[in-house]
Amino acid sequence: MWIYFFKRILMIIPTLFGITLLSFIIINLAPGSPLEQELQKMKFASGLDGGTGAGSSTYGVSEEVLEALKKQYGFDKPLLVRYGIWLKNIATFDFGDSFSTYDPVLDMIIERFPVSLQFGLVSLFFMYLICIPLGVFKAVKDGTHFDAISSFILFVMYSIPPLMLGILLIVFFAGGSFYDWFPLGGLHSEDYEYMLWYQKIFDRIHHFVLPMICYMIGSFTVLTFLMKNSLLDVIKLDYIRTARAKGLDEKKVVYKHALRNALIPLATGLSSILGIFLAGSIIIEQIFSLEGIGLLSYKAALDRDYNVLMGLIFIQSILMLIGRIISDFLYIIIDPRIDFS
Repeated sequence: MWIYFFKRILMIIPTLFGITLLSFIIINLAPGSPLEQELQKMKFASGLDGGTGAGSSTYGVSEEVLEALKKQYGFDKPLLVRYGIWLKNIATFDFGDSFSTYDPVLDMIIERFPVSLQFGLVSLFFMYLICIPLGVFKAVKDGTHFDAISSFILFVMYSIPPLMLGILLIVFFAGGSFYDWFPLGGLHSEDYEYMLWYQKIFDRIHHFVLPMICYMIGSFTVLTFLMKNSLLDVIKLDYIRTARAKGLDEKKVVYKHALRNALIPLATGLSSILGIFLAGSIIIEQIFSLEGIGLLSYKAALDRDYNVLMGLIFIQSILMLIGRIISDFLYIIIDPRIDFS
């Protein structure tokens, strides 16, 4: 078993190399590079019409200026050479500087890291805390009125777009036309630093409620039905029929014999457990004024900020690959009969 996990860890290196190489090529070949955007700014700032006079490039600036800009952005070298330089810098945890803000990329990610981490951890905790018991209860009560009504509610929740839900929550509960129960956005109040410790906790929770509902609503339905259907499939197996034939109590059959095997598919979802460190939602963060990873990646994509995009892809890929290994380890914990050797 340990040999298998050692091989999986070694496989992270070539897999990560392939992901970053492909991402680097696609990002750099996409139209609208930082160099082109900078040239467009210079063009509009100087009132150029884009003509090509003597000694001017097709961008309306002199060849000397164009070459200087290429060198500034590192575009004076071939694509694969630039990837090699990026890879060398990554080995020393140098993610470069942002093309738009000129701040170190690593500092920008670390600055927004706590926002996404908080929402990721809290949403993961509540989803598994609520969805697993609810899915088990729905499986036990399969076909009853409770199952039908709860399924209808869950499908309605799943069908609501996060954008629309966020707007409705703000309008109804955040000082819109109805109630002023929650703040419009942000992580805490302006006087947060002057609060007592228990007031800070309450203030955080107060700001968390509305965006957390938007974060969880879609995954909540999926996880609940995954738990229900998984348990229903296990209950139909022969060994469960044998346990019932022996006269075991129904609760013991379900919660002791069936539930453990039914949790195996949910372990697959836990492969993304490390992804919560960079969890983010562009729409939710935009609506509730949260400076998280989702909004950072969105702005980086709009600005063609290659260094920020590659930094996010690199970190997210490592977390994803390590999460896969954790998922395999969870399989063994849930069902010791699983052998990867």
